[in-house]
Amino acid sequence: MAEDSRGLFDSLTAFASTLVSIAHTRLALLSNDLEEDRARLFSLVLLYVAAMFFLVVGVVLAIILVVYILWESHRLLALSSLAGLFLLLGAGLCVAAMRKSKAKPKLFSSSLSELIKDKDRLDAHE
Repeated sequence: MAEDSRGLFDSLTAFASTLVSIAHTRLALLSNDLEEDRARLFSLVLLYVAAMFFLVVGVVLAIILVVYILWESHRLLALSSLAGLFLLLGAGLCVAAMRKSKAKPKLFSSSLSELIKDKDRLDAHE
């Protein structure tokens, strides 16, 4: 009888050890997912900020050039056309940004898929 309780205790210890190991692996995977998403987000923000800076400088210089060229003949037409163009582009980009922010990828997708696999494996053993 003492051997049976010892065997049961060893089985429970091994089971607890396995559960802790699974939890540790999944938490490490979650941590990696967070780290990857943070690094990706940081690099994207950095690229977008740099791109926006150079685009804004280029657009301002282009507007100055167009207005300078058309200063004598059609300055109001040039200014109003460029203002309308940039207002339409800005509104379109705002709509695109709102759509993109609503369609964001699922966070922790690889971790969730691994947890589903674990659940399926455990259900198969029952």
